Amino acid sequence: MMKKTLATLCLMLITLSLSAQDITREWVERNYTKREVMIPMRDGVKLFTAIYEPINAGKLTPIMMSRTPYQASPYGEGYSSTLWGKLRNYVREKYVIVLQDVRGRWMSEGDFVDVRPYIENKQTNQDIDEASDTYDTAEWLVNNVQCNGSIGVLGTSYPGFYTTMAGLSGHPAVKAVAPQAPVTDWWMGDDYHHHGVLMITDMLNFVGQYFGRPRPVPTKTQSRMAPFFLDDEYSFFLRKKTNKALTELMGDSIAFWKDLMAHPNYDAFWQARDPRPHLHDVKPAVLVVGGLFDAEDCYGTWGTYKSLKALSPQTQTQLIMGPWFHGAWERDRGNHLGDIYFGANTSEYYLNDVEFPFFQYYLNGVGPKPDLDNHIKMYITGADEWKQFDAWPPKNSKETKIYLHEGGKLSTQAPKQSKSFSAYTSDPDHPVPYTDEINRGKTREYMTHDQRFASRRPDVLTFYSEPMTEDLTFTGEIIADLLVSISTTDADFVVKVIDEFPEDFSYPQSYAQRFNDGQPLTTLMGSYQMLVRGEVMRGRYRNSFEFPEAFKPGKITQVRFALPDIAHCFKKGHRMVVQIQSTWFPLNDLNPQQFIDITKADEMDFVKSDIRIYHDKAHPSSITLHQLD
Repeated sequence: MMKKTLATLCLMLITLSLSAQDITREWVERNYTKREVMIPMRDGVKLFTAIYEPINAGKLTPIMMSRTPYQASPYGEGYSSTLWGKLRNYVREKYVIVLQDVRGRWMSEGDFVDVRPYIENKQTNQDIDEASDTYDTAEWLVNNVQCNGSIGVLGTSYPGFYTTMAGLSGHPAVKAVAPQAPVTDWWMGDDYHHHGVLMITDMLNFVGQYFGRPRPVPTKTQSRMAPFFLDDEYSFFLRKKTNKALTELMGDSIAFWKDLMAHPNYDAFWQARDPRPHLHDVKPAVLVVGGLFDAEDCYGTWGTYKSLKALSPQTQTQLIMGPWFHGAWERDRGNHLGDIYFGANTSEYYLNDVEFPFFQYYLNGVGPKPDLDNHIKMYITGADEWKQFDAWPPKNSKETKIYLHEGGKLSTQAPKQSKSFSAYTSDPDHPVPYTDEINRGKTREYMTHDQRFASRRPDVLTFYSEPMTEDLTFTGEIIADLLVSISTTDADFVVKVIDEFPEDFSYPQSYAQRFNDGQPLTTLMGSYQMLVRGEVMRGRYRNSFEFPEAFKPGKITQVRFALPDIAHCFKKGHRMVVQIQSTWFPLNDLNPQQFIDITKADEMDFVKSDIRIYHDKAHPSSITLHQLD
């Protein structure tokens, strides 16, 4: 017992000593060697892999791996800044660090396929996918690298997709994975589409200017194309209103743009690229990570977690969602987004107290076992506090339906009028902007941006609750259930859930020193309308995402769709606000508002549509949330 106590004490002292060590470039270069290898896959293709190995680690340590389409650079003698950046905790513990270019990207051989489909029943060595490439890499590593035989995999955004695939690799050495804001379904809600609506700002900047360009042979460098425009994004996309115009701008070399245009509906092409149906019998422990205000892959985070719990309940799965924009947990302090402050440096908590202990336990056998009974860590915005749950939505929550009423009111009481609706005209020549700022590219701050500018538009309907008489917290998915009629044969529907602050609200000026680098807080926050969640639905997909249907002009029709989950507290004195509109530009491409092939529409095909949102006894439009007891 005494020997065990002394050993434990020595381990604690060593850990404390390492924790105090400042991990800098110089420290890494003194304590690590680097080698670059081409690891063969089962079909003969070789993948470029940079391996950073600790000098005099004193013991065998785990491997931490990231597979990326974004370049496992620098190539040659230089060291990746991730070692003294987001991976510093693992470097401090002398983990082996492995960075790999995925198949067909940068210095790896082979052909690149966007969100390469998973092959569930592989028959030959030619049946390759990202799971098999992970397996083959892991097999080579455990046989050629000094390690303790355990491999962890992490990655954010597109690397998050490859991390999900690592969880499906089946290699026994892959003990723990952390898909972070993982690309999951590029048609339903991640990056390029939301419910079939093309997210043109993201698409043009990412696919057209940079990522989608061909790479015929392995390369260490690839320059960006010249910008497509130099003025503001709203004006540019209004000039390039049609997908045909954007196709001409792209040219012939952007293969994925051609795929986007060839597959406007949720067909087999997109369904094959969704990993969620395959997330059964997942062997490694999984930590799913995401941001409540992630403008790119919020959908994928929720979808990955929910599919794991449904299809692989035996997997040791954890979920953490913080008040973060895309990737903020690894490159930002996480204490505010735009004008909204959260009262703490939430990213530091995640890296040091959640992610690192997760991998230490499953890869190194160090530290307490994670609390799998309360496996969800959720930051409640508005209340600005972390809470833990054992299920999602929480078991102590109840469905709450909030109805639209005439006069721009919200209430939990169903409407009683015999005939009641609110109306607006949606004009593709004057679409509703997603922000009142003038920008050249999409801002991440729009996810919490003040929505009062939209309330002033005649083509935006705004409904207000009474001020809250007590704090009310809502958790989980939001369901928008609209009863509508339109004068044309198609239209989009945008629903936004908003927290309106009291007239006398202001943040403490102490926040300036703590969270704003000492700069004073100058935004007037009284009556601020904070966007909590917004989502768009292309009306033609209201009954089927595979088989679109036209509207019958003037006929009352149900449009029902889900908004990604929230975890938000509407504080006493605040009001809930719901906005409804049919354009959200240029986040979304414009709908001609006619039931035609949008990829082939001409400018003359874009027409106005008179839209009614009904709120009467027979047609009660509503949103449904989960209220926490």
